[in-house]
Amino acid sequence: MQIDRAKLLQIKEVVEEINRHKWLQSEMVGYDVGFDKAASDWFDKHATAWVGYHGTKCCKDTKKPCKK
Repeated sequence: MQIDRAKLLQIKEVVEEINRHKWLQSEMVGYDVGFDKAASDWFDKHATAWVGYHGTKCCKDTKKPCKK
């Protein structure tokens, strides 16, 4: 499954998840990893599960899952 990252980044809850992931990653390495690196890591590791759990709720404007 391929995730549409641009669509997911428009969702407030996804940005909050990425910021939480950024904080955790930064704590582990001892410095701020930055949003872009954290987002890339979150998409690689967690986006598929997030979309699977939230399903059609994740793209309110289209009522379709955030998949290409």
